[in-house]
Amino acid sequence: MPLPAPFDRLRLPVIGSPLFIVSGPELVIAQCKAGIIGSFPALNARPSGMLDEWLHQITEELAAHNRDNPDRPAAPFAVNQIVHKSNARLDEDMQVCEKWQVPMVITSLGAREEVFRAVDNWGGITLHDIINNRFARKAIEKGATGLIPVAAGAGGHAGVQSPFALMQEIREWFDGLIALSGSIANGYSVLAAQAMGADFGYIGSAFIATEEANADRAYKQGIVDGSADGIVYTNLFTGVHGNYLRSSIENAGLDPDNLPESDPSKMNFGSGGNTKAKAWKDIWGSGQGVGAVKSVGTVADMVDRLEREYQDAKAELAAKTI
Repeated sequence: MPLPAPFDRLRLPVIGSPLFIVSGPELVIAQCKAGIIGSFPALNARPSGMLDEWLHQITEELAAHNRDNPDRPAAPFAVNQIVHKSNARLDEDMQVCEKWQVPMVITSLGAREEVFRAVDNWGGITLHDIINNRFARKAIEKGATGLIPVAAGAGGHAGVQSPFALMQEIREWFDGLIALSGSIANGYSVLAAQAMGADFGYIGSAFIATEEANADRAYKQGIVDGSADGIVYTNLFTGVHGNYLRSSIENAGLDPDNLPESDPSKMNFGSGGNTKAKAWKDIWGSGQGVGAVKSVGTVADMVDRLEREYQDAKAELAAKTI
């Protein structure tokens, strides 16, 4: 579908996904200046009062960029809200988002009608992440603007369904905004997401290996060294199934091939978890697409690469069309 303003001025149809601990103002600002939507989890701003400071910084720096670069305006940004009942900060954080008129709110772990309504009232849009068609229908029924199908291979909390199956089923009844997540780490995959019917590619793990990311240097190198074979899917660390770097599990003294199941009722999305090893501080989230990441560089370098690959993919596809 045609993208609404201001989302129609993107350099690439890409959203940098919100990464727990890793995404902060520096990463988001760099992504937006590079021409893609940058995002961060509200819970990354700790203590809660820091969220106001972060949104002030992001808003002011992007406005200054736009004044200095009228021919190359920054992309808008997004804030991720965990709407699960365990998030005691949700109401307070939503008030701060309303104050700063956040253009996009990404919601996770539960669809809340009052959250969708609030964002709509201030003129923003909402994307809700889901792992199957049933959850997708519920989110739209409750008022979400669009969806983020989190397919097999996505970093962090991820589903198990093929992106082909998810997109096929959702597009049978929904014609609104969709950002597809799952192993997207190069420009070819962004075009493939669009070919399946998505409006955006949703990229997370690749941006961990950037200078602006708030990640340990070893974590960044782990992304560079990683591959699809080095990703482990488990619910041990938060109570929700997700994908993690095998090397970080081994470094924590655990056997990635013999991890116990966790009790979902003991979900913990902050610094804790169901073992002494803490997600996401010790156990590092990662998607299966990290084989496309060959070095640590700047966000600008990463987006340049994505754009080259995206344009090459379009040209190659056009050459193959009969």
